[in-house]
Amino acid sequence: MIQAAYIHIPFCEHICHYCDFNKVFLKGQPVDDYLQALDQEMKMTLAQYPTNHLQTIFVGGGTPTSLNEQQLYRFCESINRNLPKAEKLEFTFEANPGDLTKEKLQILKDAGVNRISLGVQTFNDELLKKIGRVHRAKDVYQSVENAKKVGFENISIDLIFSLPTQTITDFEESLIEAFSLDITHYSAYSLIIEPKTVFYNLLKKGKLATPGEDVEAAMYELLMDKMEKQGFKQYEISNFSKPGFESKHNLTYWNNEYYYGFGAGAHSYLNGIRRSNSGPLKKYIEQINSGVLPILEDHLVTKAEQMEEEMFLGLRKTEGVSISHFIEKFDRDPRDIFRNEIADLITKQWIEVEKEKIFLTKKGRLLGNEVFQSFLVTV
Repeated sequence: MIQAAYIHIPFCEHICHYCDFNKVFLKGQPVDDYLQALDQEMKMTLAQYPTNHLQTIFVGGGTPTSLNEQQLYRFCESINRNLPKAEKLEFTFEANPGDLTKEKLQILKDAGVNRISLGVQTFNDELLKKIGRVHRAKDVYQSVENAKKVGFENISIDLIFSLPTQTITDFEESLIEAFSLDITHYSAYSLIIEPKTVFYNLLKKGKLATPGEDVEAAMYELLMDKMEKQGFKQYEISNFSKPGFESKHNLTYWNNEYYYGFGAGAHSYLNGIRRSNSGPLKKYIEQINSGVLPILEDHLVTKAEQMEEEMFLGLRKTEGVSISHFIEKFDRDPRDIFRNEIADLITKQWIEVEKEKIFLTKKGRLLGNEVFQSFLVTV
């Protein structure tokens, strides 16, 4: 059963220095044509891969709230018309602080959106300038206040650490500011410098000063400690929430379950097939207008790949991989399939194995990518 949908809005009013997502400058783009194509893609996909109800819808970008009020209203109507929703739906919109007006918030609330995710990154205004963000710390407070006034109770913010020139003190101060917001969820990621970004080009020229691995690790340990002391449960490597406010949508990915992906450059996982959509807007819209799904690539996931994914995605969760669920799903015991890998990781004290689960140790969380790579083996 498909229970989740991701919808991509690729428009931004400004491109950040670290971002490698599929996005374009908003000005001069065929926004209305894109929204019409999205409407058609949802119809066509649901006809081919039907579902009774969705537990979670996540609208990301780009910047979904860069749409004007009329476009935002039309887009929300399209979602509600095309996607069957469960009674207790988690419906998330990503937004940037500063462009989230009360009017747009009200449109979202009236459409059934019940979760807002704000791209804050840091509360240090100088760092915000350096990473190419156009909002400032005061905009975060205003956006959260506006969201609460409109009636949103489930609010999340994203933070980034290990930013260029960022110190441990800078990051600690951002955490203190973040906790003052009195919200339900935090995501915090270390900076990854991706190709085709401003930061990547600066790094190649030797013009980007990053804190280094030791400082990055210290920031992550500080993050885990502060979140725990504030009563936020770390339910995934980079995600922390108050009880009951875990992101259902992201858990879909980490539980290795099926999901729709709508929009230019979006990815989906349907009936054992991982699919990516065409990224360029013109190509995406042309394919839809020709009556075909905008598929760039399909990959039928083998059973061996499914088992590998079950391990390295499941280990992102604090609770880890359920051994009984793995056996039920694949009719094989992960302790047999990955015997050598598990033994090696236990020796390194990066994972632990209990009766029912395999999970990362605190030391293992610091070295997550190395742990995950251990399970990319031929089964």
